[in-house]
Amino acid sequence: MPPNLRPSPLTTVYGTLLVILAVMQGASRVSAQVAQSPTYPKYPRTNLATGYQVDPGWPQRPSQIQWGAVSGVAVDGQDQVWVYTRAIPPVQVYDSSGKFLRAWGEGVINNAHHVKVDPQGNVWLSDIGNHTVMQFTPEGKLLKTLGTKGVAGEDATHLNQPTDMAISPTGEIFVSDGYANSRVVHFDKTGKFVKAWGKLGTKPGEFSLPHSIVMDSKGRLYVADRNNVRIQVFDQKGKYLEQWANVIVPWGLSITKADEIWVCGSSPMQWRDQGTFLGIPPKDQVFMKFNTSGKLLQFGGVPIGQVGQEQPGECDWVHDEDGMLVFRAR
Repeated sequence: MPPNLRPSPLTTVYGTLLVILAVMQGASRVSAQVAQSPTYPKYPRTNLATGYQVDPGWPQRPSQIQWGAVSGVAVDGQDQVWVYTRAIPPVQVYDSSGKFLRAWGEGVINNAHHVKVDPQGNVWLSDIGNHTVMQFTPEGKLLKTLGTKGVAGEDATHLNQPTDMAISPTGEIFVSDGYANSRVVHFDKTGKFVKAWGKLGTKPGEFSLPHSIVMDSKGRLYVADRNNVRIQVFDQKGKYLEQWANVIVPWGLSITKADEIWVCGSSPMQWRDQGTFLGIPPKDQVFMKFNTSGKLLQFGGVPIGQVGQEQPGECDWVHDEDGMLVFRAR
């Protein structure tokens, strides 16, 4: 650069000072902007999520009527709530307001599990203590017994701790059998054995604790394959259709008239070093609603209460659900 065009030392220093001042002023403006309270739009305060409210006064249970572990619950066509409990009496009926209506089953049920109400209004109970599935009138008259009472087995006339049952509109019966056996058993409407499918394992069509079963309006069967952390779907001949895996550890299933499948259980878990069953104790308690394609439509949960000291709104090991009711059991 020619000498006459070179900046003087004073010019250089002055220019440098101007740059420094400009940077400092810019930093001050940024700091001022950060220090100011942020502004947000006025969000619409519209509740789009489904909410629930605990009714601590439900039900109005008489003092002489006890609850043990409540393993099953169902709602019939008259909105009566059937509570199936490991206590005496084991079968209890309440109206939708919680008023006690009647109870029965003492001396008949050994160890309660799941309860269903068929399209005709009859009540089906799985008894894992007696290795049977039984059909009753709403008043408690025994109509039909599947399996041999008090005798465990795995053939056409014996079950082994059967967990649940699904009844078709025509009266066909499908039993998830169960804690000791790993199969689904099909009986016709008279109670005659038709066929069985499944074995212990993790492959499609195999089971590890088939714990609950429901049927949709098209006759497809959904089985809660609990230890395998999945729900398996079959046709009525036992053909495997699909599975919904690693979404929930399914304990209980129920289905609405609109073919919405409700599932209660826990979020996916791995096996622990101890324990006969996967996910005991569960790390959380969740319920999910699916459509028949396995799309999750709704998700929720309830807090785990301390055993024997549960507060309203808490549960302890959700086990079965119907009409959005969840209770504690094995």
